[in-house]
Amino acid sequence: MDSIIVRGNGPLKGQIPIAGAKNACLTLMPATLLSEEPLTLTNAPRLSDIKTMTELLSSLGAEVSSLQDGKVQAMSSHNIDNHIADYDIVRKMRASNLVLGPMLARLGHAVVSLPGGCAIGARPMDLHIHGLEALGAEIELKDGYLHAKAVKGLKGATIDLAFASVGATENIMMAATLAKGTTVINNAAREPEIVDLATCLRAMGAQIEGDGSSSIEIQGVDRLHGATHPVVTDRIELGTYMLAPAICGGEVECLGGKISLLGAFCEKLDAAGIHVEETEKGLKVARRNGRIQAVDVTTEPFPGFPTDLQAQMMALLCTAEGTSVLEEKIFENRFMHAPELTRMGADIEVHGGTATVHGVKRLKGAPVMATDLRASVSLILAAMAAEGETIVNRVYHLDRGYERVEEKLGNIGAHIERVKS
Repeated sequence: MDSIIVRGNGPLKGQIPIAGAKNACLTLMPATLLSEEPLTLTNAPRLSDIKTMTELLSSLGAEVSSLQDGKVQAMSSHNIDNHIADYDIVRKMRASNLVLGPMLARLGHAVVSLPGGCAIGARPMDLHIHGLEALGAEIELKDGYLHAKAVKGLKGATIDLAFASVGATENIMMAATLAKGTTVINNAAREPEIVDLATCLRAMGAQIEGDGSSSIEIQGVDRLHGATHPVVTDRIELGTYMLAPAICGGEVECLGGKISLLGAFCEKLDAAGIHVEETEKGLKVARRNGRIQAVDVTTEPFPGFPTDLQAQMMALLCTAEGTSVLEEKIFENRFMHAPELTRMGADIEVHGGTATVHGVKRLKGAPVMATDLRASVSLILAAMAAEGETIVNRVYHLDRGYERVEEKLGNIGAHIERVKS
């Protein structure tokens, strides 16, 4: 397996282009299954997860072409000849479950393996299943596969989600676009990726209102047509790279960034002593004079602090002045990076869903191991400000969510290189 070697260095300076959102693109790609006509996505990120979704869609009979060095995904689902999403593909990535709603809506049946992905908690399919059953689907779990059918088609319904699940909201939204009648999703997720999906579906002819709020209304239509849609900026990559100058010092402009994508995150940066300024091209980030100040963080659904930036924020707070408390309310098992940061000299105590970080003056380089996608990049961020050399092992997770990370960080002055296994 590849490793990444990082040598601590001084302030960073320059610009980092922010890619299209992984989580948005992985939702938008299955939307091609809703129509016989082509769907083209621009500003697509170049990640291994995108290749996995391409593999899955191709296995179902869709035609997927990666153009312009992977920045454009051109898809056509005019000939879907397989309704089984196989375990060997689905196990690689949680977002694979998002083919369930579209196939059920257009084909009337689907067999989808229970998904895999990072080991950060169970993340069950219950909300997806209950929502689709409310639309009239019959779903049975057999041998690790969800067998779903809607013999008479799907019908609109009012669905009250027990939790504002992003994936469940997306699956139900896509299914409801072709259901008969009106569907209302209450306690819907409000993330920018939800708004991006709704925007794309509207471009395909869907009738959707309320996206971005906690109540989304979908009026079903008979068919959807083709469209071209630009993928929204990746707010998690944006937040990650905003933390680079916060941790190392210097000034970096993140191209394509907007404060509206990360309002709660930017508020915490300000409290910690980080200046964030919106420019014509994106967001300019610089650390104010003096040491980072401790802040408390609680992860919440959008517009709260994103769970996908919790590990990176912990890396920042390891060298803050004072004690910070991070509370993880979205996923269990999401502090697996804490022991690795401790190997670098951090002072962290974990009790259940709460981590207490006592700031130290400086971290020290050490061999560490990445446990999941966001943990991987948190270790790289910490290593950039540590004394000496850090070797981050098992970085295959990294390529699922960050394109060319060593190139982007190297271009702003980080001492970072990938070592092939």
